[in-house]
Amino acid sequence: MQQPEIIPHLFRTEFRKITAVLCKRFGMENVNIAEDIASETFLSALEIWPYKGLPENPTAWLYTVAKNKAKNMLARNEVFHRKITPFVQAETPEGQEPDIDLSPENIADSQLQMLFAICHPSIPAEAQIGLALRILCGFGIDEIATAFLSNKETINKRLYRAREKLRAEKVAIEFPPESEIAGRLQPVLTTMYLLFNEGYYSESSDEVLRNDLCLEAMRLTDMLIAYPPTNLPDVNALLALMCFHASRFKARRNNNGEMVLYHNQDESLWNQELISKGAWHLSKASTGDRLSKYHFEASIAYWHTIKEDTAEKWENILQLFNQLLMLEYSPIAALNRTCALSKVRGNETAIMEAEKLQLTNNQYYFTLLGELYKSIDPQKALENLQQALALAKTQADKQVIQTGINNLTRAKD
Repeated sequence: MQQPEIIPHLFRTEFRKITAVLCKRFGMENVNIAEDIASETFLSALEIWPYKGLPENPTAWLYTVAKNKAKNMLARNEVFHRKITPFVQAETPEGQEPDIDLSPENIADSQLQMLFAICHPSIPAEAQIGLALRILCGFGIDEIATAFLSNKETINKRLYRAREKLRAEKVAIEFPPESEIAGRLQPVLTTMYLLFNEGYYSESSDEVLRNDLCLEAMRLTDMLIAYPPTNLPDVNALLALMCFHASRFKARRNNNGEMVLYHNQDESLWNQELISKGAWHLSKASTGDRLSKYHFEASIAYWHTIKEDTAEKWENILQLFNQLLMLEYSPIAALNRTCALSKVRGNETAIMEAEKLQLTNNQYYFTLLGELYKSIDPQKALENLQQALALAKTQADKQVIQTGINNLTRAKD
C-alpha cells in the first residue's frame, strides 16, 4: 500500500481501537479526550511520515505515539489529572508509569466492552448505534447521517446528548451481566448490520464496495461469536448473511472498477470458502426457538449463492421474503420481494405489486420497474430508467442505469 493510501486505511482500522482502549482506561466520561488523543496521533503521522518516510511498522508507531500522548496528557492536563489520577494510582504501583495496554487481547476486549457500554438502555437505540458507528467503527458524521437518512446537525446533537447521558449515568466500560446480554445485544447487531451495509453499498463515498468496512463488521461479529455469552443464534445468522454477501466481492466489480449486477457476475469468482463458512453459521443459527430478520435475510442470501434460475430457488426466496415482511415490514424488503415474485409469477404480477409501493423518491423503485417493463412496454421501461437516473446518487449506479437506457434506445432504433 502506497504512503498516500496507508494513513486513511490505518485511520479506519486503528482509530477505533486506540479510542476503545483509552476509553476503557479513562472511563466513558472522558470519551472526548480519548478521541482527541487518537486524532492527534494520526495528525502526527500526517506531519511526520511524508518527510521521514513510513516507519517499518506503521501500526506499532501509532500505538507508541498514542501511549506517549496519553501519558503526557496525564502529566500536563490539570483537569484530566485531577479526575483520572486517583483511579490510575489505585491500579499503578508508586514510581511506575500508568500502562496503556494496546495488546491485541486488550484491544478486542475493549472494543466489545465499549460496544456494550455504548448500547446502554439509558439512551435511545438510534443514539446507541450512532455512537458505536462513530467511536468504534470510525464513521464520519456524514456517513452516519447517510446511514440514518438524516443530516449532520441532527446527528451531532444526538451524539452529544447520548454522550452526556452516558457520563451522567456513569456507565462502566465492561461486559454486562449475562442476564442482561440478550436485551443489550440487538443494538450491537444493528450496528454491525449497518456497518456491513455501508461497506457493501456505500452512498456516502461513491464507491462500489468498501471492503474495509465489510471486513471490520465481520471481524467484530466474529468477536461476538468468540465470546461465549454472545455466541447466540441471531449473531450466527448475521455473520452468515455477511459471509454470503462477502463471497461475491470479487465478482461485483469488473476490471474498470464498475459495478457488475448479480445476473452478470462470473460465478467462478465467488469465494466458496466464505459460502461454506456462511452455511456453517446459518446451521448454528438454527438452534433455539426464535427467528430474527437476520435468519431470513441470511437464508435469502444463501439461495443467491446458487446461480441457476431454478423454480425451487425463486419460490424459496419468495416465501422467505413473505416471512421476513410478516416479521418486520420494510418498503425496501417489499420492493426486493417483487424481483422474486417476477421469477415465480411473471413480470405483470410483479409490476402491479411494485407500483402499489409508490416509492417515488427511490431510484431502485424506478430501476426495478424499468427492468420489469422491458419485455412488456419498452417505452415505459425507458421512462422509468430515466427517472431512476435522475435520482441516482453514485457514479456506479448512474453507469448501470445509463447502460440500461442505452440498450433500450438501441433496441428501439
